[in-house]
Amino acid sequence: MATTESGKQAREARAPETAQAPEAATAHTGTGTRPAGTGSPEDRLSMPGPRRASETAGTTATADGGPAAQRLAPVVSVRGATATLGSRTVLRGIDLTVHRGEVVALLGANGSGKSTAVRSVIGQVPLTGGEISLFSTPLRRFRDWARVGYVPQRTTAASGVPATVHEVVSSGRLSRTKFRPPSKADRAAVQEAIELVGLADRAKDSVDALSGGQHQRVLIARALAAGPELLIMDEPMAGVDLASQDILAATLREQVAAGTTVLLVLHELGPLEPLIDRAVVLRDGCVTHDGPPPQALGQHALPGHDHVHPHAAGEPLRTGLLT
Repeated sequence: MATTESGKQAREARAPETAQAPEAATAHTGTGTRPAGTGSPEDRLSMPGPRRASETAGTTATADGGPAAQRLAPVVSVRGATATLGSRTVLRGIDLTVHRGEVVALLGANGSGKSTAVRSVIGQVPLTGGEISLFSTPLRRFRDWARVGYVPQRTTAASGVPATVHEVVSSGRLSRTKFRPPSKADRAAVQEAIELVGLADRAKDSVDALSGGQHQRVLIARALAAGPELLIMDEPMAGVDLASQDILAATLREQVAAGTTVLLVLHELGPLEPLIDRAVVLRDGCVTHDGPPPQALGQHALPGHDHVHPHAAGEPLRTGLLT
């Protein structure tokens, strides 16, 4: 299984104009490049909230075993992972590595195992075989969850409980506060996260009054409030209006530029394509491609293509991931 040794190396090695992925791994893509990630773990843990590129620029490694050595170690390591849901085997011995500063997209059709894979990484779905490590620590012993931000598939952010945007986003800070009274830095981090997703004017509004795209922005702000080093997102663009897609892409671009490591599940690359270092395609619980993001085909390669349409399995050349 080919993987990169760092997000920077992945970006240097990538050649979108000439790279050819298997036909079965084709996806919707855009164009563009992304800035290299910067910033050490020490810098990031001392920061109060969401990462800014200007806050992490200029960080250098000091000695063997220090920040440089830590950056070489995978942030996420999955080896031979198998998992079942009920009587159905969903993951069939997959390998997955995400290095520091890298942005990796899990692609595949519905039921291919994408969401199960990321839920296994955060411990929500137990493995029946294989092993997972986060920041070089076996998952069964990992406790530093403040370093990990998770955005689930979109649901009603308040889960039926009346809550404001500010209250929901503040709940994402609990991993840092350990339930102590929020400090000035905590409040600033929450406010910054809300501003990053463009909801400062809705902070006091109930999430029940928001659109689906705004709900998704609230969930992302909640994950960013803790200032995570690793951001895991499950279908962040699914069912989101185009205006919210642009805001979410800009928000993620800011985090990536600051050095945040990102693992995200996507059905299509869409506006996030310029940020992606590597794509891992799943089919029937197996990895069928691990490398440069697949190339778009048919209407999905056209400029201005609308990425919010439903997917049709009967159009294999247009929605290649569904074949």
